[in-house]
Amino acid sequence: MMSRLYTGNYDIGALRNCYHGGSPSAMGLTAHSTWKYNYPHSFGIQHAVNADPYRGPYGHDDPGVGAKYAADIQNLIEHSTPGRVAAFFAESIQGVGGTVVFPDGYLKAAYEYARAAGGVCIADEVQTGFARTGEKYWGFETQDVVPDIVTMAKGIGNGAPLAAVVTRPEIAQKLSERIHFNTFGGNPVSCAMGKAVLDVIDQENIQQNCVEVGGYLMDGYKRLMAKHDIIGDVRGKGLMTGMELVKDRTTKEPASAEAVQIFERSKDLGLLIGKGGFLGNVLRVKPPMCITKADVDYMIEVLDIALAEL
Repeated sequence: MMSRLYTGNYDIGALRNCYHGGSPSAMGLTAHSTWKYNYPHSFGIQHAVNADPYRGPYGHDDPGVGAKYAADIQNLIEHSTPGRVAAFFAESIQGVGGTVVFPDGYLKAAYEYARAAGGVCIADEVQTGFARTGEKYWGFETQDVVPDIVTMAKGIGNGAPLAAVVTRPEIAQKLSERIHFNTFGGNPVSCAMGKAVLDVIDQENIQQNCVEVGGYLMDGYKRLMAKHDIIGDVRGKGLMTGMELVKDRTTKEPASAEAVQIFERSKDLGLLIGKGGFLGNVLRVKPPMCITKADVDYMIEVLDIALAEL
């Protein structure tokens, strides 16, 4: 809403395979039929080709892969909008979509196209924010961009119901043209929790833990991949990770039923993991950021057992 008020434009660009929420507006942004009810939504929302180097037309070995995917943003603006947009809205790493890590340079080029068309750039940091990627505090920093608006939740409250939107004063000022409020906005108890979480992230050096333990976890995934052919791809940054399961590494036929088996068997063995991707074949592992290498050893052992039992 702020982007539309601020720019005077209406159309918003998002990405296929994205997930931004289940309210009517967020459902319109979301591009997964799994999460979209048969209900009016998506007015003024245009979805570009997803920048997925594993399943998309351009892989990591393709020169200029980020720019090639971003070119579809420009194509979308030229052919599906009046040539002007209000915003480009994207996760920094797709979460529900299966831990899809964009190629280097993608968001930088996409942001340039959106801004040239009069739009602002919005980063969804609900899953990538607050140091989870390890190398950077914010996911968008891994793409070397600065958004105009940032949405955040989950990590900011460490389980407490808390979310926030951060933007520049001149953008937020547009909401003063009418009365706007949120019943629980600025709740002092929730805000105290959020401040405490920020303090702990710094005091306990959680970001560095995401770097070290996340790297250790990725090494474990690679050992599993060398042992189990069903693992087609491992990816992620820090402690935002994923393993994509396929029946054949050449055809990349999704192993969706097998992902369910591993998901359930891991639970039986005491390991709770996520499952996602549009095809339901990605094990989404985003553990608490305070986990240890001993925890990772346990995780890898459980996954090894579950994979071996297939």
